[in-house]
This record gives sequence, C-alpha cells and structure tokens, in this order.
Amino acid sequence: MPAIIIIPARYASTRFPGKPLCPLSGKPLIRHVYERSKQAKSALEVFVATDNKLIYDAVEGFGGKAIMTSENHPSGTDRIAEAVKKLENTEYGTRDTDIIVNVQGDEPMIQPEMIDDVIKLMEDERASIGTLAKKIEEAEEITDPNIVKVVFDEEGFALYFSRSPIPYHRDGNRLSQRYFKHIGIYAYRKDVLLRLSALPSTRLEDIEKLEQLRALENGFKIKVKETGFETIGVDTLTDLERVEKCLSISL
Repeated sequence: MPAIIIIPARYASTRFPGKPLCPLSGKPLIRHVYERSKQAKSALEVFVATDNKLIYDAVEGFGGKAIMTSENHPSGTDRIAEAVKKLENTEYGTRDTDIIVNVQGDEPMIQPEMIDDVIKLMEDERASIGTLAKKIEEAEEITDPNIVKVVFDEEGFALYFSRSPIPYHRDGNRLSQRYFKHIGIYAYRKDVLLRLSALPSTRLEDIEKLEQLRALENGFKIKVKETGFETIGVDTLTDLERVEKCLSISL
C-alpha cells in the first residue's frame, strides 16, 4: 500500500528552540529522522514540512525534500495537511498515494519497520487512522503524565487515549494489568487527514491536550498495532544525550 511520509519540523519549540537542527552524532536531528524514514519499504517519498528557512535549507542541503508551511499551525497535523494540499497538483497527489504517514520530527530512533507496520494497518478498510502502542515495562511510566496510555478493543481499535493510567485497576494491583503506551506515529487516509485538520478542537482533546482524541470524538476509527520497538522523543537536551548514547552503542 504506497504511502507518503511527511515529517513536521517546527523551529520555535517552547522547550527546545531550533531542535530539528541540533547536532546528533554528526548530523542534524532532522536528518536522522529523514534517513530512517526513507528506509521504509512502503513509502514512495519522504518530505519535511517546516515553517523555517534554516530547516528547509538544511534538508535540501543533505539531499532531502522539504515543503515550506505557515508559522501559524497549532499542531503537526495541521502542518502536514497544508503540505498535502501543496502536493495535490504534483505526481504525489494521486489516488495511489492515498495514505499519509506522520513521523514526528523529534524521533531520531524511529525504525523503518514501525512505519511499514502503520501503513499495513490501513489495509483494514474500517480504519481511518493507524498507530502503534508498546507494552509498558517500567512501573513509573504508568503514572507519568508525559507517557500517553491507550486502551483498545479485541480487534485493535482504540477506545481511548489518556495521560492518566488506563485502565484504572480498582483493586490497586497495577502490575498485574497490561498497560500500553502510545507511540506517536500515524498513518492517515488522505481525506481523513484533511477533514480532521478542518475540525475544531474537541472537549476531551482540550482536557487531555491529546490531538488524537479529536478523531475519536468525531467518530473516526483508529487501529492500533502492538510494537516491540522503543523510541525516545527528543524534547530536552537530556533526551538528546540519551539518544546520543543509544546511537553510539548501536554503531
């Protein structure tokens, strides 16, 4: 199932300005994400959608493809939607590329297999969106509000996402329960992505500050696949140091 990967990359991050250009093992962080994304077997092409000329020039400079987007987008989904619209009149605007994959620009340890997995989820015609989840192994992650938890039904469709521990174990024995953390990679049907970006934020989305709840609240079905891969999103310099150590070990 052919797909296009779009990596949103904003310069003015509140916690880490200029993050996509931060050096990591001799390359800008965004280049690690781009090069790993290019290895996905189901992806026809990879683009970086950015609001900054420095990022645009850096991507084009290492041989990547970049699309300039507005500085005013409140989310990565909105940035990707603008990029998709700009691609409509190109060879990538055909029905053959009806699947759009959102790979976060701060995930330099993303594995190509993870991208192929979310694309394969879209073979289920009931799925509007595909994403991944990993079983939580560390007890402290269950209560960490920065770790988004997800519960899903017997067929793998998401029931809810939350920063709180879900499901809530009434008897208090959390370690006997399987908890899953959400891995923030998405495959969208193109029309679903464009419709979602045009919708206003929803009540639960605003409470939890989780954009994927907008999809659930509007009746879109999100199919979830369990993955064994671990990723480290880079939000701080400490995260960057952790990734640097992991990459040095893997070399």
